[in-house]
Amino acid sequence: MTPNRSEELTEYSLTALLSPPARAEEPADFDEFWRGTFDELGTGPVAWRRVRDLEATATHLVTEIRFESSAGEQAVAFLVVPRAEASVRRGLVIGHGYGGRTAPDLEQVPADTAAVFPAAPGTAPNTSSRFPALPDEHVLAGIAHRDTYSHRFAAADVWRAATVLLDAAPAAAEALDFSGGSFGGGIGAMALPWDARFRRASLDVPSFGHHSIRLTRRCTGSGEAVRRHLQQHPEVRPVLGYFDAAVAARRIDVPVHVAAAVLDPAVDPRGQFAVYHALTCPKRLTVRPNGHLDGPVAEVGERMARSAAADFLALPADRLG
Repeated sequence: MTPNRSEELTEYSLTALLSPPARAEEPADFDEFWRGTFDELGTGPVAWRRVRDLEATATHLVTEIRFESSAGEQAVAFLVVPRAEASVRRGLVIGHGYGGRTAPDLEQVPADTAAVFPAAPGTAPNTSSRFPALPDEHVLAGIAHRDTYSHRFAAADVWRAATVLLDAAPAAAEALDFSGGSFGGGIGAMALPWDARFRRASLDVPSFGHHSIRLTRRCTGSGEAVRRHLQQHPEVRPVLGYFDAAVAARRIDVPVHVAAAVLDPAVDPRGQFAVYHALTCPKRLTVRPNGHLDGPVAEVGERMARSAAADFLALPADRLG
């Protein structure tokens, strides 16, 4: 590390990051826990209602909705459906970072795609939730037990949001994909292995990868709150084993695109690349110069990652090999 350089801004060499790390440890009943969670919280109909129509685009109608969250409360989401129902060819569930969500990012929705933008429990502003909104508090909420941890319900709401989308636009079931970055990328990795409805996924600078690595380094993101909490409460460390994106990634069996950064103050690059290395499915990698930073280079990296993700999700199946 360069002298006088903040540890959380350490940049790793691409050569080192492209070398797979030691296998992340996992609980013996990891699969049993997540299959049980899916059976309990991810199956069956999901009640939802329209709250208000937002400004439509030339191709899509945009609606703010509420749906019944796995956390036993009303979840906020934005439903974006093509004006012409017959034009729906694909579906897309889009996760978000730990900054929460106040509106849909319409640039991520192609003309032939119906999409849903769910806000994870506790992350939507001005709504009632048993989970706190602040990232440093949300990431610790319920962490004392695997059944109560906030990330369990965030992953379950990915499944429930997919159910809502397919109810609103049934044709989207033909090609249902997931896209998420940072918090949403890590949560997406946890959700994907258990829901056979998904066809493909893109994970951008995914968080929560390989806790044994990410907890060794200070950062500017929610991982720092976890690292400090564990110093005082080491007994909760086993809980994190059930919410490791690199462990979950080994179970994903649909094609996945990962955008991972060599420099990232918020999400350890080693954890991001660990998610990519853990994948045994068809996969593609985009290397970003940085993540969770501002500036011209960051903007270029963001555009490159988005373009690569969009291309990956749009590719014909015979070109994924």
